[in-house]
Amino acid sequence: MKPPTKRLSDLKGGKPKAGTFAPPTPMVSRQKRAKVLTAAERAAFLASRPDLKPKR
Repeated sequence: MKPPTKRLSDLKGGKPKAGTFAPPTPMVSRQKRAKVLTAAERAAFLASRPDLKPKR
């Protein structure tokens, strides 16, 4: 007779311990911050893209 299959929750280990703060990985630190457009820049961008409709 075949033993019953185990659930995935039974195969997982316990909860990970809350460790100390780790600095960000190089990939995260290389990401650029997003630029927030001014109202004039946003209007110019949307005027150049007729396929995008401004949300009101």
